[in-house]
Amino acid sequence: MQTTNLGKTGPRTSTLGLGAMGMSGSYGPSDRDESIATIHAALDAGITLIDTGDFYGMGHNELLIAEALHGRDRDTVQLSVKFGALRAPDGSWLGFDGRPAAVKTALAYTLQRLGVDHIDIYRPGRLDPDVPIEDTVGAIGEMVQAGYVRHIGLSEVGVETLRRAAATHPICDLQIEYSLVSRGVEDTILPVLRELGIGMTAYGVLSRGLIGGHWKPGTVAAADDFRSHSPRFQAEHVDRNLALVNALAKVAQGRGITTAQAAIAWVSAQGSDIVPLIGARTRTRLTEALGAADVAFSADDLAAIEAAVPRDAASGDRYPKPLMAMLDSER
Repeated sequence: MQTTNLGKTGPRTSTLGLGAMGMSGSYGPSDRDESIATIHAALDAGITLIDTGDFYGMGHNELLIAEALHGRDRDTVQLSVKFGALRAPDGSWLGFDGRPAAVKTALAYTLQRLGVDHIDIYRPGRLDPDVPIEDTVGAIGEMVQAGYVRHIGLSEVGVETLRRAAATHPICDLQIEYSLVSRGVEDTILPVLRELGIGMTAYGVLSRGLIGGHWKPGTVAAADDFRSHSPRFQAEHVDRNLALVNALAKVAQGRGITTAQAAIAWVSAQGSDIVPLIGARTRTRLTEALGAADVAFSADDLAAIEAAVPRDAASGDRYPKPLMAMLDSER
């Protein structure tokens, strides 16, 4: 596994990261033992960056990661944690809290659940529209000075927020959805990231499994699976999206790789300042995804992939409308 700097001020991490959200129920039931085995396999393969959120399973994900890291060398792992999302007991989303006192309280709980004395990258999960980003980032900055946080990241924010945050404290990376079917970041956000020397951790590189080559026509997601509410998986959109996946699969087969490997490697090919997060929940899916690290595309390969999945060809938004409205990055 190769490594890269996460922005000009961030840590050196593996060129692929592990996104652990799916291990805590976001895509239906998950297996605890398999989840822990998958984290172990990722670490053994050289992945050093693990991404989580304190609202993934309302603490379940952090406790799971803590169990998986028990006995491992803490200094070989970078923990990236999102905070601030407010959720009801039924799992519904209630908004975001970026107040300085809430920042420090959330961090205290996270440190306790993970069983560590610091977080490598701490970031608000979304922008709180009622709190200036300077206040939220400033509070995390105080935690950096106190030694509880090493670096500050952001998630799903637009260029104005990026600039204001970076003027308050060095920002190492922006976490945002980026894939063959979610390329809006290329218009203004990615150029500003590069101007400011901020890296990107790209989530949704397989569009929540849609373009991984394993989602079959007629599949019905369980009620507690995010995809049961995701527009791109709904009947009026999914067939058109799977036609794109079939086109991508033909290109991948011509290169002797899987559809998922082609999609992940395409994101990696967009720049060394971009670290794709693999959302694998099993060792089988992890092994497949890791194969993308060995793929090097030519200009002709990239052209063929983008011809198979043209920009803006995806049908449906990446989130339901209420959640899209919460994205500063989409404004």
